[in-house]
Amino acid sequence: GIGFVAAACAALPALALRSGLRRAALPTAAATVLVALTPLAARDFSTSAGRLEVSLIQTNIAQDEKFAPERLPEALVWLEAALRGARGPLVIAPETAIPLLPEQLGTEAWARFTEPFRVEGRAALVGLPLGSFEAGYTNSVAGLSAQTTALPNGFYRYDKHHLVPFGELIPPGFHWFVEMMNIPLGDFARGPRVPASFSFAGQRIAPNICYEDLFGEELALRFADEAQAPTVFANVSNIGWFGDTIAITQHLNISRMRTLELQRPMLRATNTGATAAIDHRGQVTASLPAFRRGTLDASVEGRSGLTPFARWASAFGLTPLWLLCAAIPALAGRWRRAP
Repeated sequence: GIGFVAAACAALPALALRSGLRRAALPTAAATVLVALTPLAARDFSTSAGRLEVSLIQTNIAQDEKFAPERLPEALVWLEAALRGARGPLVIAPETAIPLLPEQLGTEAWARFTEPFRVEGRAALVGLPLGSFEAGYTNSVAGLSAQTTALPNGFYRYDKHHLVPFGELIPPGFHWFVEMMNIPLGDFARGPRVPASFSFAGQRIAPNICYEDLFGEELALRFADEAQAPTVFANVSNIGWFGDTIAITQHLNISRMRTLELQRPMLRATNTGATAAIDHRGQVTASLPAFRRGTLDASVEGRSGLTPFARWASAFGLTPLWLLCAAIPALAGRWRRAP
């Protein structure tokens, strides 16, 4: 509702002046109330859930090289070394950091990636595709720890739910066009709408992939059960598609907005940037320069407790905002007709 508040604060006084002083009271009072409510944004609705040391990997592979067969061996060797050498108990690698299915890697290579995290006190979240031709493929995150060995496939799995049309999903009715034009688009399967978090070191870490962090109302669904609500968010992204543009900073600020809405820190592990740790107040506490290969060591404080937004958005989605928007024209019409 921040866009609505900003527009209302600008529009209501102007409407009051246009309509004369007799009608100035209502819109001016409404704008005053909206401004008076802004200190609520500074209030902590969450409490500390403990600290966690992390290592965030930035692979820095150009998009036109990411899936090139001649580039792949060197990239995988570097990633394996980065995962093994990371100092943080929790290590996070970007979206499709491994651009192959585990079966395509082979048993020995997959074991080299997973083995360092099969011991107590260490864990990893790694972006890669999962699935099969029969079941469908997913843009996913694999969670590795000593506890996940008992799970199916031996790892925690998060599958992206909010897919990008014509990038990860062919919308219904458009398959004929894609086939006619011979466009090599992916058609991924959706993950669950309300996935389980990855549990490690007393934290419930909730992955999201790429621009899924744009949709605060979808992330808020994970707070319906406060006892199982995330304490930390982890965004894995590949913004290499957009090159050296404002998209990197824009996406960082999108993540910052989600931390303010939900008062949860966000850990970002990306291909080309912005790899960063953001606290529950939206402040970037550590970051790597964009377009540079490396590992960022950071500390994050998990949080528990629900913000007002988390409470109503987890229960009702955006319905309250839609109802408010529907009510505004009716209220405005009554105000204009008033003597």
